[in-house]
Amino acid sequence: MPLVDMPLEKLYSYEGVNPRPADFDAYWERALAEMKAVDPQVELIPSAFQVPFAECFDLYFTGVRGARIHAKYVRPKGVQGEHPALVQFHGYTGNSGDWHDKLVYAALGFSIASMDCRGQGGLSEDTGGVKGTTHHGHFIRGLSDDPDNLLFRHIFLDTAQLAGIVMGFPEVDETRVGATGWSQGGALTIACAALEPRIRKLAPVYPFLSDYKRVWQMDLAKDAYAELRTYFRHFDPQHVREDEVFTRLGYIDIQHLSSRIRGDVLMGVGLMDTVCPPSTQFAAYNKITAPKQLEIYPDFAHEGLPGMHDKIVQFMLELSS
Repeated sequence: MPLVDMPLEKLYSYEGVNPRPADFDAYWERALAEMKAVDPQVELIPSAFQVPFAECFDLYFTGVRGARIHAKYVRPKGVQGEHPALVQFHGYTGNSGDWHDKLVYAALGFSIASMDCRGQGGLSEDTGGVKGTTHHGHFIRGLSDDPDNLLFRHIFLDTAQLAGIVMGFPEVDETRVGATGWSQGGALTIACAALEPRIRKLAPVYPFLSDYKRVWQMDLAKDAYAELRTYFRHFDPQHVREDEVFTRLGYIDIQHLSSRIRGDVLMGVGLMDTVCPPSTQFAAYNKITAPKQLEIYPDFAHEGLPGMHDKIVQFMLELSS
């Protein structure tokens, strides 16, 4: 078959090239301490959209640095006792989408919360306040500032905070909560399960935000990764700070978080993906030590993967037992 990346046998042993900062663990422990110190001030506001078998809410909470974060929250009616739940994350620049796809899980007896990433296409706030460019791109937001101000640090924390809030709802069994998403949503699924290890099942599909240096080496700093090229062209045109830049990006590189995951993993990957190259995805997958399985689509790129949504539903239904 044609290749856009390494042969499959090499992908299974690939460990990534983007540097892991020496203080990576301390960085994230400090970040989690900041998150846990925030009063989330949770609000549940009934939505104008309602259906007979579920209740639909606009959920708001306060994240780190004071941003109000929005998620759509759907819970089933008529379910006795605590039930399973799911947190869902969207693709880059997008939003939580319409209500209809959440209803599948509500019909199966799950509550589901779908988060709007701060500063992207939904209702969540971006409180900003970083030194350096805010012209284009989110994973370079804060790259010229203190690493504690990286925007994706805050977004990763939002995912864990939302999961914790959902786990704390009286209708939810905190031991039966899953997470899922595609592309950026896949990256956030991995970050969520790494930072909130009570996530029991996670289904990331072709995750973004992994192994930035590999993307650069493959000359694929375009599409979703275009801001990497933008950053170097404007702020380090001769790559004098290249090692520093990639090391700093290492704080928000999901491959370095993957080993913290404790839940069961189902991951989907298309081997013709030039948006999130397969090797970058395998860099994260290969570091997962929890039970894991991979669904491979040899002829597919960064697009719909036939049957993958159904596989995820079946995987998450195991939380019902």
